[in-house]
Amino acid sequence: MTEERIVLHEDDPAARARIRALSSATRLRVLRLCAFESRTNKELAELLGVNPGTMLHHVRTLVQTGFLAADPDRIGAQGAREVPYRATGLSWRTSMPGGSLVMVETFLQQIAGLPPDDVDTTWLGLKINDQHREELTHRLYEVIREFKERGPDPDGQPYSLFTALHPDLNPPASR
Repeated sequence: MTEERIVLHEDDPAARARIRALSSATRLRVLRLCAFESRTNKELAELLGVNPGTMLHHVRTLVQTGFLAADPDRIGAQGAREVPYRATGLSWRTSMPGGSLVMVETFLQQIAGLPPDDVDTTWLGLKINDQHREELTHRLYEVIREFKERGPDPDGQPYSLFTALHPDLNPPASR
């Protein structure tokens, strides 16, 4: 089942709230951490090295905008009630204006500390017309969506995928 892309427009108050929710690298990292496993506010704070009060603000923002949902309460190690949260998948379908820089910042935070051999990167210069750029964008999106819609492999390891297609501001001289 293919879900419709959601394009956020800044003139809609609900869309503005979602844009703000996705404008934080910390909140984007929370969504990644909750994509396949429910996590509590305390667990998220520990994993991201953030004060639990600050993390609660981030979690509430994501819940209020529909990007996170609470799972049923559970009892923690000390007998306290805990609320685990899971990403709803809404962020996957949401396109927002001006989101590229926060995505790059999030990517850099995600790979900080990884051994260089664990990050497989490719950078390719292309010279293509608008029609071929649109075709490339569409085909990349279709491949990524296909893997997303398969769902997680029970024996799989978590990976992140980051792609960027942008105009080259320093193109080679034409020949």
